[in-house]
Amino acid sequence: MLIAVASRQVKRTFINRMLLVKRIKSEICVEVVATTFKTWAIMAHGFFNTNIYHMKLTCCVRSLMWMPIALACTLSLSTLKVRAQNAIYSPIPMPESQELSDTLSEGDIPTGVGGFARDYTVYLEDGDQVAIDVISEEFDTLVTLMGPDGATIGENDDGPDGTTNSLLFARITESGTYTVRVRSYAGQGTGEFLLKVARLRPVQ
Repeated sequence: MLIAVASRQVKRTFINRMLLVKRIKSEICVEVVATTFKTWAIMAHGFFNTNIYHMKLTCCVRSLMWMPIALACTLSLSTLKVRAQNAIYSPIPMPESQELSDTLSEGDIPTGVGGFARDYTVYLEDGDQVAIDVISEEFDTLVTLMGPDGATIGENDDGPDGTTNSLLFARITESGTYTVRVRSYAGQGTGEFLLKVARLRPVQ
């Protein structure tokens, strides 16, 4: 009787230990699986974050690479605009001698009525009496004097000597910077010319 009871207890103990071993194995398997999935999740997260980082870094690098090109284009456009403005209108100051030789060409200011013009600036004072002389053997000259406000003071085509040269007399009533415009009559012809601006003095 005692042997039978002991045998049953041993058998029960053995079964309990077997169940305990199985439970421990199950818990270990679950923990291993969970740890594995967690590791995979971390690796995947790091992989995607790394890719996103590299993508952002690549975009930043590309942006930095394009910045000098964009800046160069901007500066080029600004330079072209300045050059275009200068090409459209850039009057030339008269030298101290108030006399110069120059050339009228198709690269000068379009007049809008055919032909081209060259502008020169000269400072005149109230009370000045001036004679503006334009001489050319290559085209029929036409000279115009414009005031500081752009209004036309006077204009001359042919001088009193019977040639196609121009001679304009004007009396100045306001001090300021005036513009002398040289162009060809009816917009016909270009070439070299001589421009003189002389202040006339009253005879004593």
